[in-house]
Amino acid sequence: MDILERIVAYKHIEVGGRKHLVSTKSLERSKYFDRPTLSLKASLLNPERSGIIAEFKRHSPSKKDINITSKVEDVTKGYTAAGVSGISCLTDTKFFKGTNEDLKIVRAHNPNTPILRKEFIVDEYQLIEAKSLGADVILLIAECLEKQRLAELAKFAKSLNLEVLTEIHSAEQLPKLTDDIDIVGVNNRNLKTFVVDIQHSKDLFHQIPNHFIKISESGISHPDTIVELKEHGFQGFLIGENFMKTDNPALACMEFTNAVKAGLARQLNVPS
Repeated sequence: MDILERIVAYKHIEVGGRKHLVSTKSLERSKYFDRPTLSLKASLLNPERSGIIAEFKRHSPSKKDINITSKVEDVTKGYTAAGVSGISCLTDTKFFKGTNEDLKIVRAHNPNTPILRKEFIVDEYQLIEAKSLGADVILLIAECLEKQRLAELAKFAKSLNLEVLTEIHSAEQLPKLTDDIDIVGVNNRNLKTFVVDIQHSKDLFHQIPNHFIKISESGISHPDTIVELKEHGFQGFLIGENFMKTDNPALACMEFTNAVKAGLARQLNVPS
């Protein structure tokens, strides 16, 4: 059993336990549940934003502890100040050391920035939970879900006014895409081997229907890579570890974003 299979198997057990602890009715009474959600799609297409979805990530199964000292509010407020298009917040505790409380903190300190709940979603309960935490967007990983199940979860998410980011890893997963999906992300990291290759995004770009917003995920560590991927047609870029592995993730994000702007300006031969 590879790491993704282990995570998904555990997630079914974890969600079953949470259902007994907190009812959906209780989740629906959250102060965030009825708030109007923000559009990550619109933010990614906004020319005044960077197209970057910056992640708050403490730990991963492959890299172990990445950053366990930075405060979620300090980091994510810095991300917003840097002009990111969205913030991704990991809420898985067992494998990534994230918490639901992290997402609530992100929401409280970034009221006008779209927030993605980065989670291994297998059940509608997690979508209700995401809405109650203040998320605007949810992640569905095609590798984890059969076609019908992914379609059911995407439709339910849309009924909650949540946008849907579906992550794919291969062309074989393209038939799973449905009209209830807003954004398609190509993960450059093989979740079975954890090998990263940016070329993977380029290879899949033209196979993804054009009515989806297309983003590239994982392994983006240099501003020139974003300039290159933008030229290829990508509209968004999820960056997980590159900022978090520094002593000051907010500053790293600001410097990275400024370097992207400078790179794009050079490409167009205009002042940055």
